[in-house]
Amino acid sequence: MIKRLIVVLLVALLVMGADLFWYARTPLPLKSLPSEFTLKPGSSLTAVAEQLRQQGVIESSWRFRILARILGDAARIKAGHYTLGRATTPFELLKKLTQGEVSLREIVFIEGWTFQQMRDALDAHPALRHDTANMSEAQILAALHIPEAHAEGLFFPAKYYVDPGNSDISILHRAYETMQAHLAKEWAARQPGLPYDNPYQALTMASIIEKETGMASERPLIAAVFINRLRNGMRLQTDPCVIYGLGDAFDGNLRKRDLLADTPYNTYTRAGLPPTPIAMPGLDSIHAALNPAPSQALYFVAKGDGSHYFSDNLEQHNRAVMRYQKSGN
Repeated sequence: MIKRLIVVLLVALLVMGADLFWYARTPLPLKSLPSEFTLKPGSSLTAVAEQLRQQGVIESSWRFRILARILGDAARIKAGHYTLGRATTPFELLKKLTQGEVSLREIVFIEGWTFQQMRDALDAHPALRHDTANMSEAQILAALHIPEAHAEGLFFPAKYYVDPGNSDISILHRAYETMQAHLAKEWAARQPGLPYDNPYQALTMASIIEKETGMASERPLIAAVFINRLRNGMRLQTDPCVIYGLGDAFDGNLRKRDLLADTPYNTYTRAGLPPTPIAMPGLDSIHAALNPAPSQALYFVAKGDGSHYFSDNLEQHNRAVMRYQKSGN
């Protein structure tokens, strides 16, 4: 009796093993390709199998669970959004899930990027439909129903999640709406008496602040310098504006002749703000432009460590230049 029982058990194990081997090597019955699904963070193996079953990826959740435990993959499955672009076996599926081969589902626009850099990122994203690829800047603005004549600075730098096949126009729309929401909120809470006629001018100032420093703690002081200059009728004299105005002619070295070459963005030759933003400002720069530090500073010079030294008058500034730049420190 015991021998017979052992034989029955061995036969059953062999049958189950053969069935599991067949299951592991047989392509999943996917209804269509590509097939997409999402696994939630913190899911147990049982929850993962159920999510796969509900999304039509697998039919047998118990077979999938057994296979995962036998292969030692039960605790190594990673959450995320996945795409199956071809016929896939359960064995291949587990390999994909444990290696975290998630779909490209996000795009990031960096603070300080120009609109052209933003377009380059959109054009390079493989999950998007590139409807703007052959459109001019004016055509893009028209498609988005944006009243401004120039796109620079109008889109908020952040991470945006992408559904494969989405139009790049939809991403631009979300980035524009996000910028408008942030700008409206900051404008409503701005300090009184600022030298801006409208939020667009504040956005332009924010873009200059963004390009002048990468230190969040300095942005209110940078804002104070430029706002003090506007109030005193001084020219802004900011290099990033000059560089933006030079466009493709800028070779990486800003020379004296560049500072003298008059363009609409040369704040050495022209008073006031440039006609448009020069980059995408982040929220810290927008807040600084509308909430400058309480300072009388009119000048600043780079100290060589990423920070700046601020001066209230030209005499102090000249001494700072001698200390931090002409001395080679």
